[in-house]
Amino acid sequence: MDNNLFILPIKNGVYSILQGEGYIDVPEIATQATIYKSRLDFELNTSKVGNSEMQHLDFAYSSSLIRHFLEDESLVLTIRGRKYTPKFEFYAGQHKHLITAEGVQTEVDAGYEGRNQVVLIEAKNRSTTNTIIRQLYYPFRQWQIHTKKKVNVLFFEKRQNEYALWQFDFDDEKDYNSIKLLKSAQFEIESR
Repeated sequence: MDNNLFILPIKNGVYSILQGEGYIDVPEIATQATIYKSRLDFELNTSKVGNSEMQHLDFAYSSSLIRHFLEDESLVLTIRGRKYTPKFEFYAGQHKHLITAEGVQTEVDAGYEGRNQVVLIEAKNRSTTNTIIRQLYYPFRQWQIHTKKKVNVLFFEKRQNEYALWQFDFDDEKDYNSIKLLKSAQFEIESR
């Protein structure tokens, strides 16, 4: 936003205007796309119809690319769509006092649960240079309250024939701006 300001919801329909950085630049992936062989033993015809974030994400999951990237074969789809956050507190931007959010609507494009982790994904079907941290942070905090398992957040993009993944974490769960990149990679999915 202009003047180094950004907006965060604190209740459904109630917002706070904060000074500081509300967005994160999506880092370029410098390496070439790796060829990933789908684990499906048949071709998915229906995944080629349309161009939605959900269908590209579903194809990446069905091919086991998400499991491969996270090195977790136990992941299964368990979370989709809109939910409302329980109460949580955090710091953001240059605001010195705790901010309380409660009942804020979040949307996860896909969430997977495995034996030891929950994975939340924000997906785009185009190349993105930056994104508001809130789309990763609010679901991260929300699901930390609902599970004792480690909560991981991914950013996903479908670009032409490539699938790009970034795994982010927060150094301090109460600090909106403590986001950091853990790893990233891009793949071309090859059907068997």
